[in-house]
Amino acid sequence: MINGVTASLTEALDGRWGHIRRSMRERLGAEFVSVPGETGEQARERITRLVRELPTDIGVASAFPVAYGGSADPGGSTVAAEMLGQVDLSLMVKAGVQWGLFGGAVVSLGTDRHHELYLRDIISADLMGCFAMTETGHGSDVQQLRTTCVYDPATETFDLHTPHEAARKDYIGNAAKDGRMAVVFAQLITGGKRYGVHAWLVPIRDENGEPMPGVTIGDAGAKAGLLGVDNGRISFDHVTVPREMLLDRYGQVAPDGTYSSTIENDTRRFFTMLGTLVRGRVTVGAAAAAATRSALTIAVRYGDTRRQFTRPGDDREVVLNDYLAHQRKLLPALARSYAYAFAQEELAVTMGEVQTSTDPVDEHRQRELESRAAGLKAVQTWHATATIQMCREACGGAGYLAENRLPGLKADTDVFTTFEGDNTVLLQLVAKGLLTGYRDAFGSLDGWGRATFVAEQVREMMLERTAARSLIQRLVSAAPGRDEEVAVTDRGWHLAVFEDRERHLLDGAIRRLRKGAAVKKDDPFSIFNDVQDHVLSTALAHIDRVTLEAFVAGIDRTTDPEARALLAKVCDLYALSTIEADKAWFLEHGRLTPARSKAITAVVNDLLRELRPHMRTLVDAFAVPEEWLNAAILREEPARQEAMAKEDDAVRAG
Repeated sequence: MINGVTASLTEALDGRWGHIRRSMRERLGAEFVSVPGETGEQARERITRLVRELPTDIGVASAFPVAYGGSADPGGSTVAAEMLGQVDLSLMVKAGVQWGLFGGAVVSLGTDRHHELYLRDIISADLMGCFAMTETGHGSDVQQLRTTCVYDPATETFDLHTPHEAARKDYIGNAAKDGRMAVVFAQLITGGKRYGVHAWLVPIRDENGEPMPGVTIGDAGAKAGLLGVDNGRISFDHVTVPREMLLDRYGQVAPDGTYSSTIENDTRRFFTMLGTLVRGRVTVGAAAAAATRSALTIAVRYGDTRRQFTRPGDDREVVLNDYLAHQRKLLPALARSYAYAFAQEELAVTMGEVQTSTDPVDEHRQRELESRAAGLKAVQTWHATATIQMCREACGGAGYLAENRLPGLKADTDVFTTFEGDNTVLLQLVAKGLLTGYRDAFGSLDGWGRATFVAEQVREMMLERTAARSLIQRLVSAAPGRDEEVAVTDRGWHLAVFEDRERHLLDGAIRRLRKGAAVKKDDPFSIFNDVQDHVLSTALAHIDRVTLEAFVAGIDRTTDPEARALLAKVCDLYALSTIEADKAWFLEHGRLTPARSKAITAVVNDLLRELRPHMRTLVDAFAVPEEWLNAAILREEPARQEAMAKEDDAVRAG
């Protein structure tokens, strides 16, 4: 159901990499789409075959250097992975492991000799690989990995070893069946000294698919979803690794065992290495959001043709989407999905700029990128979990049938909240990134109890714009003060309210940390742990603000007046439904009066009624191909529409 407004909305959502999105929609047909009811073995066989059949020129290999068949475009690669999330999430994860994690680590952490030896075969999938970072006992806390890799200058080799079961590499994609080589993260030890976590290229299977000497491989076992991904476990029993297999862009070991690096501090070097791998988080958030858009498309279209209960005095049953309760479920989630689409676009653009820059590393910008990637990954995957479940319920019993795609989307995205970083841990990373600004300006945590500063200077530093800076500043500057009356749909007021909440929470976190530092000077863990709930709220408020700014910037870029007007209504709904969901905070802190709080709920309901006629347009603008949706209830849609028309004719005929 494509019209001019729909096409304009699609263009706005597709953004900079619209050419990749269009190419994938055109070239990936039904043969790539998920198959309900498969066994795990069938799914693995199919996905392995499809990874090798995927055309790499549609964007999946974009991040690789031009010399090896890529286009040096990391942003484009995340968009390609995002689109695969609408085709089949197992295919997206399998491809992400191969080209994003395994191949991405070789590109980012390796040097020219590694690139020349391996990248062509990685891109073609002739060399299938793993990303062996997570351990049974250490997931998010990568810096404390227990696997060791000890250098022996006599043989010019490393000894790679799993010292105990908790150090086993676990949940590793491509490990159980297909991986022949792994990028293994371990503690580098040479000359009796530890130099922190580094990465090595390690063969784990021979050409016949048998484990290499000293390598033990097992299957991670049955999973709730992602049946096509062969997650496994790997242990190493004093495996010999040649010195040249160290991915040594950031740390080198000479034949005599001398360690050298351009980054002297172990911790700084570690975070620099991990920072180059941020694309994984960007991709996971994007794919979760894409799957959510598919679920919303199914639920909205079903709700447009499914009837339930009659109006008093009317013989016709009411269409589901006409119920306010149903609109309350679907439309705010739809508005949030639009907001995240624009925020994801801004993030991908920033990542591309940072990772392809030829200038010296801008640590501040790199840190801001990592923080935003962590935060958006968290909120987008939580949004996926909540919204796909809501869409399942919105489709009633039909939503529980595997043939209608929703159960598969629910099962496949569930793990997204905890892989590529547990969401709670990631939000702490966001919060600590914000607090770092205070630390850099006013000293370490130990000094916070004594530091004095001008609050306004800190606020300006912390609330750095991430999108359309001049536009956002102009709107905020024009917003009335806190005590002045203003329409709740005023965009400047939305932006100012989101900023004010973030500032207040950030200032509150600092006050609490200072108070804790004064009492528990020698217990930094307790100081932070005591305010953990507060800093998590601060992180969420920060991501809400960044998302709103990106949405406003996206509207500003939209040239079609009718599409801009519709997007403005959707943005109103995103902003006000976010405020409404947190109205307890706004009321407790005097940011809303009870009367204004009630007014916001009334305006949200008004917006739902205004947007009701546009629900189908809004999901059609996601442009998910019919065969990708792969839902039987949508194939039955014409029959339901015909039945509705006959029923309406009968009622009109009396």
